[in-house]
Amino acid sequence: MLRYLTAGESHGRSIVVIVEGVPAGLPFGEEQVQAELARRRLGFGRGPRMRFERDEITLIGGLRHGRTLGSPVAIEIANTEWPKWTEEMSPGPGRPSRVLTQPRPGHADLAGMQKYGFADARDVLERASARETAARVAAGSLAKALLSHLGVHVLSHVVALGGVAADPARRPGPEDQDRVDESEVRCFDPEAEPKMVAAIKAAAKAGDSLGGVAEVLAYGVPVGLGSHVHWDRKLDGLLAQALMSIQAVKGVELGEGFALAARRGSEGHDAIYWAPERAFASGGYERRTLRAGGIEGGISTGGVIAARVAMKPLATLNRPVLETVDVVTKQPALSFKERTDVTAVPAMGVVAETMTALVLASEALRKFGGDSLAELLRNRDAYLAALGETPSVPPPV
Repeated sequence: MLRYLTAGESHGRSIVVIVEGVPAGLPFGEEQVQAELARRRLGFGRGPRMRFERDEITLIGGLRHGRTLGSPVAIEIANTEWPKWTEEMSPGPGRPSRVLTQPRPGHADLAGMQKYGFADARDVLERASARETAARVAAGSLAKALLSHLGVHVLSHVVALGGVAADPARRPGPEDQDRVDESEVRCFDPEAEPKMVAAIKAAAKAGDSLGGVAEVLAYGVPVGLGSHVHWDRKLDGLLAQALMSIQAVKGVELGEGFALAARRGSEGHDAIYWAPERAFASGGYERRTLRAGGIEGGISTGGVIAARVAMKPLATLNRPVLETVDVVTKQPALSFKERTDVTAVPAMGVVAETMTALVLASEALRKFGGDSLAELLRNRDAYLAALGETPSVPPPV
């Protein structure tokens, strides 16, 4: 299994991630981390920080000569704006130049201040910031590298933004990732894309923000990841938790999710077909619809895994309109403003890929085992070969 921890604050010196459980012998380098972090900065409607940020990567441990060692991999992402924040965010003794006492509705500010006994919202917001997802994306670049050797490809696309919905019939495949990333809003529907851009421009003009939905797709996932035996082993439960943990995400559905609740059972499930020439990863069985999102009973079916992730509109706005209370004076106030985006839905899709890849890589390691990449692949190959065998019926007792 993969385990990872992130550390660091939004305007601190750096963000750090340590990933444990990566098998030895996995080819990996800084360019893979940089490529994923660059994708995280994509999207029309992002704020100026995306232009200022330059993710300076340092691979600290767990690698030698371009391959993992089986020991924990440590990656540091430096904050190029740190000189501007050295005094304000100093870990040493001192005082802030400005105390933020007017918490923003929709953020972790007030609840975090109450929970930890802080009088300054910055003590909460710096860690609650979506900047933390840079460390997750760095960890996810390792997971994606591992999954690529297992024939698994994870990608995302924006299916709704600011009330504009893409054609649900348009679903990208693994070969379409570059095409999705070339879209200003990472949308695969060329007709919906300009409408989404127009909605972002209108919100920006009003000093407002927009939310939306990204769909994550995982191709090539073999049957058998996850388990039905315990609540915390179910693959859909693990994915839901991971995706819901992304900042500003308020909804997750697998497959057709909530729409299934309005259907009869005869229309709500994925029929099973025998197609051995087309369904290697599923042992010859095939489902031609994605109603369950590629997971049944908490176990991957060998088909495409599909999850949709809903992000609320960002709560930091470019005009002060959200009412709050000053925690010192208890007087009505308007929430303070930090630098913000109009929307971060396209970037959220990239982070959702990361969380999906981390879950799938972890469950693949749990299923197949192995201290090295070569051992992992041998175990995977033996498992897939056995899927083609007809199961034997135990003799009567």
